[in-house]
This record gives sequence, structure tokens and C-alpha cells, in this order.
Amino acid sequence: MTTRPLSLIALLLLGACTVGPNYAGPPATAGDAVRRGSFARATDPAFTAAPGLARWWEGLNDPLLTRLVDDALAHSPSIDLALARVREAQAQLTQQRTAQLPSVSANATVLGARLPPIEPGSGSTDVQFYNVGANASWELDLFGGGRRRTEQARATEDARFADLADVQVSLSAAVAQAYVALRDVQARIGLSDATTRLQQQQLTLTRQRLAAGTASQLSVERLQTQLDNTRAQAIPLAAQRDEYCNQLAVLTGRTPGALDATLGPVALVPLPPAQVAVGDPAALIARRPDVRAAERQLAAGTAGIGVARARELPGIRFLGLLGLGGTSPGDIFDLGNIAAIAAPSLSWSFLDFGKARAATRVSEAQRDQADATYRKTVLDALQDAETALSRYGNSRRQLGQLVQAETTARRATALNRQRVAAGTTTLIDQLDVERQQLSATAAVTQARAQLTQYYIAVNKALGLGWTDPVSADAGRSATAATPPPAAG
Repeated sequence: MTTRPLSLIALLLLGACTVGPNYAGPPATAGDAVRRGSFARATDPAFTAAPGLARWWEGLNDPLLTRLVDDALAHSPSIDLALARVREAQAQLTQQRTAQLPSVSANATVLGARLPPIEPGSGSTDVQFYNVGANASWELDLFGGGRRRTEQARATEDARFADLADVQVSLSAAVAQAYVALRDVQARIGLSDATTRLQQQQLTLTRQRLAAGTASQLSVERLQTQLDNTRAQAIPLAAQRDEYCNQLAVLTGRTPGALDATLGPVALVPLPPAQVAVGDPAALIARRPDVRAAERQLAAGTAGIGVARARELPGIRFLGLLGLGGTSPGDIFDLGNIAAIAAPSLSWSFLDFGKARAATRVSEAQRDQADATYRKTVLDALQDAETALSRYGNSRRQLGQLVQAETTARRATALNRQRVAAGTTTLIDQLDVERQQLSATAAVTQARAQLTQYYIAVNKALGLGWTDPVSADAGRSATAATPPPAAG
């Protein structure tokens, strides 16, 4: 009398068993590396411990840049690709969850057969059979393989969300980098044009002096060479300007050239705020999307070992059939014609010549790869952050020195202009002094652009620039049918 209850209890206990290692979190060594990261460079006066801004590009106070980043986040194919992968992972998680539930299917059968004569001389027999029924099947998750598959799918879904956030970080940084590079090139084109005008004036005055016998042909040739070189160096700048315009158009989901009218007017390179908010760099590194994605892949790989080990063990499947039918269509409505079958089955590939065990070793190796990838990702993230913080702090100091040099050059230009007015120096000397001032201004312009590029690199290295994946997904689906705004 107690055999069945005891058997049922034993079966339930087996069903509660889950093979494979339980995920205990990321490697302690990687977490310790983040906590030990000195981030001494974050103590530079250029930085503040205030929480970093998710929409860090707004700190540059450039409305056009903000619009371009928003357009990219709303319309870039890279975001669409990452969102599609999120939806794929969500569907796979649903598949794994429902795979552990019973499966029921309905079927209807009409069978007609002509049987051969049973006795000599008798005719053939026609048989008709009608049946309506349902089939049910359920595989008992005896060793937790199904639970491990669900765990693996959930970790993969989390990783895809982190990948989406990482695309947002990379995309916002790419737009800002291209925009700053464009403004830098536009400024250099303007300075090149101004230098060309000065050199042309110097050449004209020197030719006049040559005609008057107060200058040599060598001076004329030297100035002509400088002018030709300046003009030649300006040609690639125009190609770079077009390249950055095309890059920004593609990043925002447009065709190349679509933003030429919008980006054509020259504007200054936007400067970062007086102090950059970096919050707690170690905490930001731990939340960096690529670090989180690598950690979730490690969790998925750990669950994959349990999936593989469960395949080495026996499996139990229950099959049930329930139907109504007979030799006439009306029999399917007669409850007296009900037929029911319950058939449990046991399967176990105990002799597969090591195939299942080899699959487990593959899963273990994949988990080890994910572990190494996670540790490498953490170390690379720490290096990125330290390098970006150092470059930004030093670039800020360099810009300060170059601004002082430009100020000195401006004063020299003003003083020399007074000497020209007093007749103690020549106009050619004045033009040469002004050209030196332009060189100092060009150095400041380049340093301004470099400082802003390093500001972008700091925010990217800290993993800023992403929003809540759920809200991002919902917001994107609401704007998916809206084309990018027209240029202009």
C-alpha cells in the first residue's frame, strides 16, 4: 500500500536535484582588481566626485551635438541590431521556460481501409474509423537540465541587454568624436585660409621690393614655396571635412551627404565643463556595459555545464493519449467510446562511447573561456579609465600653456603694429609676426579639440552614455516608425 507514495516521494526528490555547478558570481580576482584600482588620476583638480552624467554630451553645451546624439540613439542601425538580439534572447528564454511545461496537442483522424478476404470465396471488407483526441507529453526535469537551460537563457538575455547598453555608449561617443573632429577641421581650414592670405601679402610685397632692388629673388622663391605648401596642406582638410560629415550622417541613420547643409556653418569646438564629474570610478567600471555583458556570459557558461551534465543522465518522459471514436462519425460524440493511454518512458544513452562526457568537457572549456574573457575585460576597462583620466588631466594643463603662448603672440602682434605705425619696422615683418600668431592660435585650436576628445574618452571609459535597457527598448519601439529629422 505504501509502495506508490514512496516511489512518488523518491521521484520528487530526484526532480529537485540540479546537476552542475551553481554560479557564485564573477571571479574574486577581477572584483578585487576593480576595488584596488587606485584611480589616483581621478584626484586631479580637473575631476569632481559628483556622480557622472548618463547624458554626458550635454555637458558640452552644444545643442546641435545633443540633437545628433539623440538622432543616432533613435535611428542608428546599430541600435536596431542590438534590440533585435535582445528580442531574440527574450524569445529564447520564453522557449526554455515553456519547454518544462506539459505539451498538449489535439488531433482528428479519419481512416479508411479495404481489408483482403478473410476466408476463401468471401469478399473484401471496407473499414472506416473516426477518432478525435488529444495527446499530452511531459519530460520530467529529473536532474535539473531544464532549469539550467532556463538559467542559461536568462543570463544570455541579461548579456544582450548589456550589449545594447554598450552600443549606446560606443555610439554616443562615436558621434561626439566625429562632431568634434569636424569642428576642428573647419577651424583648421579657416586658419589655413588666413595663413594663405598673409603669405600671399608677404609674397606680393617681396616682389615689389625685388622690383625696387631691395630684395633678392631667393626671398621671393622661398615665400612662393611656403605659399604653395600651405595651399597643398589645405586640400586634405576639405576631404576630412566631407568624411566627418558623411560619418555623422551614417551614424544618425541617414545617407552620406544628408547633413552637409546642417553641418556646413562653421562653429567652435565645444569645450568640456570646468570640472568633469566622474563619481566613483571603481563603481562605474563595475557597471560598465561590456564588463556586465562579460559577467553575464560567464554565468551563462556556468549554467551550460549543468545542461551538458544532465544529458549524461537518464531522462523520463510521460506520454498520454485521450480520444473518442469508432467506425462511424457519430461515435466521436459517444462518451462510451473513450480510450485513454498513459505511457511513461525511460531513456538513457549509457553507452555513447564518451559523446555526452565530451560535450560536458566542451561546456567546461567554454565556461573557462568566459572566465578569462571577463577578467581580461575588467583589466582592459581599468586600463582605459586610467589612461583616459591621465590624458585628460595632462591635456588640460597643456591647453593652459598654449593659451598663454597665444596671449603672448597677440601682445607681440599689437606691439609690432605700433612699430610699423612709427616707421621702425616693415610691413613684411608685421605679416611674419601675424603668421606666428596664427600658428599659436592653430596650436590652441588643436589642443582644444584634443581636450574635448579626451573628455569623450573619459566618459566612454567609465561606461557612461546608456539608459535603462527596458525604457530604451520601449522608447525605441515608439519611435521606430519615425524617420530621422530632415537635415537643415
